[in-house]
Amino acid sequence: MTARKPSRKASRKTAELPVDVPVEIPAEAPAEAPVASAVDVAPTPAPAATTTKAAPAGRVRPRRADAGPPRPRQAGDGQGARPAPALEGADRGRLLAGDHHAPHDVLGAHPIPGGVLVRALRPFARSVTVLATGLRAELHDDGDGFFSGVLPVPEAPAYRLEVAYDDNVIEVEDAYRFWPAIGELDLHLIGEGRHEQLWRALGAEPMEHQGVAGTRFTLWAPNARGVRITGDFNYWDGTGFPMRSLGSTGVWELFLPGVGEGALYKYDICRPDGSHTVRADPMARRTEVPPATASIVTASHHAWQDADWMVHRGDRPVHEAPFSVYEVHLASWRPGLTYRQLAEQLPAYVKDLGFTHVELMPVSEHPFGGSWGYQVTGFYAPTSRMGTPDDFRFLVDALHRAGIGVIMDWVPAHFPRDDWALAEFDGRPLYEHSDPQRAAHPDWGTLEFDYGRTEVRNFLVANATYWCEEFHIDGLRVDAVASMLYLDYSREDGQWSPNEFGGRENLDAVAFLQEMNATVYRRNPGVVTIAEESTAWDGVTRPTDGGGLGFGLKWNMGWMHDSLQYIAKEPIHRKYHHDEMTFSMVYAYSENYVLPISHDEVVHGKQALVAKMPGDWWQQRANHRAYLGFMWAHPGKQLLFMGQEFAQGAEWSEGHGPDWWLLDPSYEASGDHRGVRDLVGDLNAVYGAVPALWQRDTVPEGFCWVDGGAAEDNVFAFLRYDADGSPLLAVSHFSPAVRSDYRLGVPETGTEGWVEVLNTDAARYGGGDVRNEEPLKAEAVPAHGRPCSISLTLPPLATVWFRPA
Repeated sequence: MTARKPSRKASRKTAELPVDVPVEIPAEAPAEAPVASAVDVAPTPAPAATTTKAAPAGRVRPRRADAGPPRPRQAGDGQGARPAPALEGADRGRLLAGDHHAPHDVLGAHPIPGGVLVRALRPFARSVTVLATGLRAELHDDGDGFFSGVLPVPEAPAYRLEVAYDDNVIEVEDAYRFWPAIGELDLHLIGEGRHEQLWRALGAEPMEHQGVAGTRFTLWAPNARGVRITGDFNYWDGTGFPMRSLGSTGVWELFLPGVGEGALYKYDICRPDGSHTVRADPMARRTEVPPATASIVTASHHAWQDADWMVHRGDRPVHEAPFSVYEVHLASWRPGLTYRQLAEQLPAYVKDLGFTHVELMPVSEHPFGGSWGYQVTGFYAPTSRMGTPDDFRFLVDALHRAGIGVIMDWVPAHFPRDDWALAEFDGRPLYEHSDPQRAAHPDWGTLEFDYGRTEVRNFLVANATYWCEEFHIDGLRVDAVASMLYLDYSREDGQWSPNEFGGRENLDAVAFLQEMNATVYRRNPGVVTIAEESTAWDGVTRPTDGGGLGFGLKWNMGWMHDSLQYIAKEPIHRKYHHDEMTFSMVYAYSENYVLPISHDEVVHGKQALVAKMPGDWWQQRANHRAYLGFMWAHPGKQLLFMGQEFAQGAEWSEGHGPDWWLLDPSYEASGDHRGVRDLVGDLNAVYGAVPALWQRDTVPEGFCWVDGGAAEDNVFAFLRYDADGSPLLAVSHFSPAVRSDYRLGVPETGTEGWVEVLNTDAARYGGGDVRNEEPLKAEAVPAHGRPCSISLTLPPLATVWFRPA
């Protein structure tokens, strides 16, 4: 927003507008102004007091003139101030142009020989009067919104300003009489790129400072020539609200008394070339509902009730614990519901299905709903589409109290180019890499972060722990890790440059991911980080001190791709693709894996899970159930996207979400869908009760093939073992025929026989109910390299689990 020199006529016209209606003032091309020297700094600040008391809600609102004159606050005979020395022309021009780096040197109160000089910049004001104990002094109008005078006092008093406009009078604190409200340690840590609670130092923080309630605004913009705050509290004209630069840190600061929670604001930044750009706060913790883009001053008042959950969530390492995840797009799970309304429905639904965790697709603020949240503009703000940050905390709290962990998708790989957000934030590449080839993401038209810049890395590392500390998030699923790790990701020859060793690895991104994981795990016991990494990068889940990236879990994209390719084949052809279901065990213990059937697999023409299956409707559902049974028994944790738990036939759409009507009893085929949902509930129930299915997911001792080569029969039989050696036998049969007297070798431990604990062909799931009713006695008949075996009946297109009786 460009500064202007308003005439009295313009001043009166503006003052006649209703005081509660923000006015957007069009920008003009600014005049050139001198660039501040690198050695010019604000006055040496006094040590900032510890200021953490939240200010009351509200903001400065001009008082109507017809409300009567302001109530006197002090004695005095109303003497005027003496004329002040003329403001030096460069300072005057720079303040009006919005490129002054040290406004506190010029504005506010300054002792001079013979008194105290007070200068204020109040565009459109008719008069400005200084109010203090025993003093009422009207300042002289110096034009262009400047008012000044010399008070006949020996030192600067604690004063307020009475500002009169043509139709109203307000009494306010002078923002330029306050010391910086950010401490030297904060500035040091920001400069080092090591401020692990960066959100407590940057952004808009309601507080009490020097005994006055207000909001501290701090912004990192090292390339800016000047920064002003613009908001609904100043009619979106930041001319009178320039911020000060705090030395070489690149941080700008201003404490605005009287501005509190709920205030809308942005930053008016003067770029290096003298032009202006108005930007949302990168550290905003709350935003307007898109498509509006302003940041909102906020503070949390949520009283957490999940202390027991937080204390015990890390009792077992996640790779040795049951971990079954229901993936949710909050905005479309039940379209139209708020966070608090979701808190009434989602925890009960997920608990009833037996999932241990929900994974929320990105909740960080994003302008385009069609991106599903993967193009983030507000990294520190939960999307306002469904409520406030405290409303989101309420939802997380409700899930925890229901015994459900909360994972959220986190997107540090890229950000969109919106001109009010991060792109060329202060006039030059700042958050993105300065090399255009490194900055441009070839797949999504977005920009990649500059992971080699300490402040940018700090912004992201602090953001990861922010969600865990401020919102009690239990896990971060990190999106698009592969695109971060490789310099040549989706780039042709000539479109990328090798690293310093001549390789294709992005060493800056590697260092960032290691720092992020180490910091999150150190600061947040019980939290897990999960990589969506689609290549064979070595050591994704290896600890950082062993040279790994330090993630707790990794999505097994290979298993997902291979198994879906197999299951989509007609049963008669599956024998030629048998190895696609067994190959995952070749590398199953190279990382700690999650088996994901995510949103990405049920959109954009890929079809819903049940629709991928061949055959008629009965066979499709049977294949669907058998596949889920195979997935839940396979080593690794499970993730299933919403709608797939009841065999929704249509692809997911963010516009209307799951087809819940399929479960309505009035729909004649609802039983088919409810049967699949019942199966998912039983899979999770048995899974949670049988440690063999999760306790040794990441070590070879927890798995053994019984028969992995029965390609002609389309059968996969294997054993899972818990830490005590107790087994579970899983048999998946992907042929539509019933196979009687099918013999499988079993351990000698099942002397009392083997009993079914789950059969996906059960009638209650919509199957044909081909069962093994009685315990299957182990016989001294060698099979599959074992001295004992059982003879069983295999239902068509089904998975059956057995345990020793």
